[in-house]
Amino acid sequence: MWRTKLTELLGIDYPIIQGAMAYISESILVSAVCRAGATGVIATGGLDTDYVRDQIRKCREMTDRPFGVNLMLQSPNKDDIAQLVCDEKVSFVTIGAGNPVPFFEPLHQAGVRCIPVVPNVKLARRVQEKGADAMVIEGMEAGGHDGMQTALSLMENVIPEVQIPVIAAGGISDGRAVAAALIMGAAGVQMGSRFLLAEECQVHSKVKQAILDATDTDTVITGFTHNSNVRGLKNAFSKKYLEREYAGASSEELASMSAGTNRSAAVNGDIENGFVQVGMSLNRLSQIQSASDIVLQTVEEARSLLKNGPSLAGAGQ
Repeated sequence: MWRTKLTELLGIDYPIIQGAMAYISESILVSAVCRAGATGVIATGGLDTDYVRDQIRKCREMTDRPFGVNLMLQSPNKDDIAQLVCDEKVSFVTIGAGNPVPFFEPLHQAGVRCIPVVPNVKLARRVQEKGADAMVIEGMEAGGHDGMQTALSLMENVIPEVQIPVIAAGGISDGRAVAAALIMGAAGVQMGSRFLLAEECQVHSKVKQAILDATDTDTVITGFTHNSNVRGLKNAFSKKYLEREYAGASSEELASMSAGTNRSAAVNGDIENGFVQVGMSLNRLSQIQSASDIVLQTVEEARSLLKNGPSLAGAGQ
């Protein structure tokens, strides 16, 4: 068991959050991560309220540990999801893709901790001022929707400017990255891609194999020119999309092209015409393990590096 601002805030053993991944982060995976001493987040993007309620309740049947729900502010049913989170008194929410501030008060009144995802110092200061309990800073190394800065630059810029716990995300797939984030002042990390290879993860088996087969140069960002970054594996879809994007296609045309591609890969296993959303640290994603083994291996790697840090840096020489 470790003590950081994040573990104390959420009542967890290890400062690791399993990130919300649409159509993937459901009760089986989330509860497994929680039982391992970290915490998980149920994804809600593209899903109806009844499904999310069912996942929350199933998760509670499988674990009594704290877990969260992701509030995707681009979703048309975001207000219904927020109300559901309040009614179910979920431990915390991660909030992304919009202005999180109006949701703080009703969530706090229900006893739900608010952890927005922020892309820069300006928003980090604002959400702290408005009462966020912690924040995620997610670098462009992350899979799926991400920002315009790297995880390292976000840690450099944001952590010294705020006092609430900061959770680093983006390309974090092993204990070395966890140790680095903690040394830089983060209170914990959010990992998504590593948990795609968890035995308990329900993503299609073809997606897992595509990730196992991939190497460090195999991801690409779509939507960069429209400030709508999404990172995933290079394939037939991404090639066609990027050709249209850099030929000057409109945001509407690109949105139409990408609609449903995440689900097509994650649920149906179409790894060529769908989009396998995964982060950049692909060479560390090399085996399928239980969620418990992933958490404990990551923790032990980080603990060893932190313990031996002075000798690794040549201190005293």
